[in-house]
Amino acid sequence: MSDSYEALRRRMVETVAPRVDDDRVLEALASVPRHEFVPPDRRDRAYADRPLPIGDGQTISAPHMVAIMADLLAVAPGDDVLEIGTGCGYHAAVTAELVGDAHVYTVEYSDELAEQARDRLAALGYDDVSVRVGDGRKGWPEHAPYDAAYFTCAVASVPEPIVEQVRAGGQLLGPIGVGRQTLVDATKRPDGSLDRTDRGSVQFVRMRG
Repeated sequence: MSDSYEALRRRMVETVAPRVDDDRVLEALASVPRHEFVPPDRRDRAYADRPLPIGDGQTISAPHMVAIMADLLAVAPGDDVLEIGTGCGYHAAVTAELVGDAHVYTVEYSDELAEQARDRLAALGYDDVSVRVGDGRKGWPEHAPYDAAYFTCAVASVPEPIVEQVRAGGQLLGPIGVGRQTLVDATKRPDGSLDRTDRGSVQFVRMRG
């Protein structure tokens, strides 16, 4: 990795640091080479705090949004986490830094993006992140229950299968809404209902399928 990318990554981490409470999140962002997850012709902008197109009509989220979501998710090493919307794999890599790559399960609608993400994650040492092609609304029941689940794409409401796949006391996080989207941070109660907190307006691509 070139020194220029390393310097840019340090600057990116400094930029997002005021939005983050957990130093582990900043360490994760400092560890993951974001430029490896964006198309080669956009690598000069890889560490700018903005979303970037990754192909197939999808984007890689702005670093501050990945940082905010990772901070809110408050996962610990060894927690099993379900990600809906693998995209290029960057957010999954950040999550893997926090819980361990064998504890990240991610579902991607696009065959092409899933294959690219799987290869990229393996090449960068996140070999044990599990990537599946499928409809994100159905989650990944084989590995449930999860300690947490998050969405990198907007849904009209939290899909019931995802709620069912998170353990009681577990957390769900993601952009909810069709026109206006809100980042919803929810804890699953023992009766299966959700204790929801709104974390502000956001703008994500819509979930496909």
